[in-house]
Amino acid sequence: MTFRTSTAPLALLAALCAATPVFAQTAPIQTGSDEGPVTQLDSIIVTATRNPDDPPVVAEARARLSRTPGAVAVVAAESYEDRYALALSDTLRNVPGVFAQRRWGEEVRLSIRGSGIGQSLHLRGVLLAQDGVPISAPDGFGDFQELDPLIARYTEVYKGGNAIRFGGAALGGAVNVLTPTGRNAGHDNLLRLEGGSFATRRAHLAVARDYGDWDLYAAGTWSGSDGFLDHQDSDSKRLTVSAGRRFGEDREVRLIVQANDLDLDISGTQSLDKALNDPTGPDPYVRELDFGRDVKSVRVTAQTRWRLSDSLVFEGGAYVADKALFHPVPVVLENDYRFWGGFGRLDWTGQIAGLRADAFAGVYVRTGDNDSAVFLNTGGGNPGFQIGSTLQTATGLDAFAEGRLFVTDRLALIGGGSWGRAEREVDNRLAPANSATRDYDWFAPRVGLLWENPDGSQVYANVTRSVEPPTFLELVQTPVPQFVDLDAQKAWTGEIGMRGERGAFRYDIAAYRAHIDGELLNYVVIPNNPALSFNAEDTVHQGIEAGLDWRLLEGAPGRLTLRQTWTWSDFFFEGDATYGDNQLPIIPEHAYRAELKFEHPAGWFVAPSVEWVPNDVFVDFANTLKYPGYTVVSLNAGVDLPGGVAIFADLRNLTDERYVSNANAVTDARVAATDVFTPGEGRSAYVGVRLSF
Repeated sequence: MTFRTSTAPLALLAALCAATPVFAQTAPIQTGSDEGPVTQLDSIIVTATRNPDDPPVVAEARARLSRTPGAVAVVAAESYEDRYALALSDTLRNVPGVFAQRRWGEEVRLSIRGSGIGQSLHLRGVLLAQDGVPISAPDGFGDFQELDPLIARYTEVYKGGNAIRFGGAALGGAVNVLTPTGRNAGHDNLLRLEGGSFATRRAHLAVARDYGDWDLYAAGTWSGSDGFLDHQDSDSKRLTVSAGRRFGEDREVRLIVQANDLDLDISGTQSLDKALNDPTGPDPYVRELDFGRDVKSVRVTAQTRWRLSDSLVFEGGAYVADKALFHPVPVVLENDYRFWGGFGRLDWTGQIAGLRADAFAGVYVRTGDNDSAVFLNTGGGNPGFQIGSTLQTATGLDAFAEGRLFVTDRLALIGGGSWGRAEREVDNRLAPANSATRDYDWFAPRVGLLWENPDGSQVYANVTRSVEPPTFLELVQTPVPQFVDLDAQKAWTGEIGMRGERGAFRYDIAAYRAHIDGELLNYVVIPNNPALSFNAEDTVHQGIEAGLDWRLLEGAPGRLTLRQTWTWSDFFFEGDATYGDNQLPIIPEHAYRAELKFEHPAGWFVAPSVEWVPNDVFVDFANTLKYPGYTVVSLNAGVDLPGGVAIFADLRNLTDERYVSNANAVTDARVAATDVFTPGEGRSAYVGVRLSF
């Protein structure tokens, strides 16, 4: 693996490896015998004190993910239960390699290793799933608003090709949110109330019951806010019910029903000057057209986990979803979505020729359509003359398998791959000549090595191919719907890394390099309109992801932990006819976050933190305009009281730093409109109370 930039990042990586620091979300290490499944190594636990962020159900997930010869993470709900967590920008903030910054409300710019690097809205390049079934649409396009962090037991992050367990071959990997059950919720009854800056208010109620073979979990959340920026009001209602029936050990069926009613205003993007000097000032254009995103959706999932034998487990599920979207921007979108699909996967543990081995194989199927109507916005978000009417139908099929063979007690060889097919059909009812069909087929192989030390540490390496067909956002470009024939994005990614625990340190460090052919890039032509898309020539994404935890103090005075994450992202064109070897824009080259948390035995804690982007960030492919780096200092504190009561405070951006949290890409800022910046949230304070009983 070679790097084109200075050796400083590699020198820092070497120093980090030598110091063996720590990552709070690293998967604990596992081992196993020739006779049965892998188990977690107790020997790596340095003290008898259980990590409060690592309850048994989460520890089991970490052990399962540690089979992966690549970068993965598990984020427990406990890690953010004493903060105001509204979106993935809050829950995934301590996962290195993940760029998650809020745009407005629950809308987040999410990129893993540069996936969807220029995506001006929503999500592409990462499979977003809940309980193993995609929340993303069948074409790969994703929304965030239907996810509620308070209705999540834990979240799994599979970076890059490590998401093969979901059949996905996207460059960024997968994020899978697990719904609590009546058995693992960690409470019988939970009431949570929060309030704070910008008229923020939220109420959450959850109940969990275990009736022997039956269990039930039900939760609802209502939240609202005026928002930091003008025209950012939100009112959201979410409900989840999960009912399960157990048929003996490791045999279960479950039904999950989720409903959402979301009424969200959109603040739009701004010029760089306004974002830095007058971010909360009104935007007459946004107000006049009443930008917004209103969603009503219902999702039903039936799934099972069934142990067929001591060595074989089947997991499967089926889902159906119905969603109505009313979306006034410069045009008015009225979309009706119908999605359905399912998956089946077998996990096997045993021996091959007397050698320890395990494997999984399965199939994912997803399909659905979007009945989309586009109108002129006559003002106030009112639809006028119809300019578009399309039926967009997508189908995806992925068959996948991966296996590990321990050729020695410590060294495993890994091989696998996925075969995929994606079908896109656009029926343009206003302009039939623009109707089109496009199919994509691919095979994405994967090979790797995994070495396990008896103390539980691991070293791994892998090479994976990724293939990413375009979504309808790229194929049916607006504001006047027209079909644009684009190729799939293809890449080869090499990855090396190490993770483990040594004394007071835990560490998770990975380096990767991806060579991409036909990267799907987006650029803004008209601010606040959907971006246009194209296939680039050759591009490279390379970087280092380091998560480091250092337990500075453990004992009678309390626990003091320094948690750090650092991500180096070097993304660039490679000999492009137009842009040469320019940097790809939007994602900061360096991003650092640190939190120093002191927990007192009496039940209170205090945790100052800093988020630091040291360098300015390019906005255009021509590399002529940047937005400045920034430093944001925050403070989190809380106390546990008798009777299951907890009170917390989340104080953000204490210095009231004016900064840009993210932006949308343009081709050349010297000739293109540049009202593409999203201001970071100013000084704010949130308080909350939890009652668990």
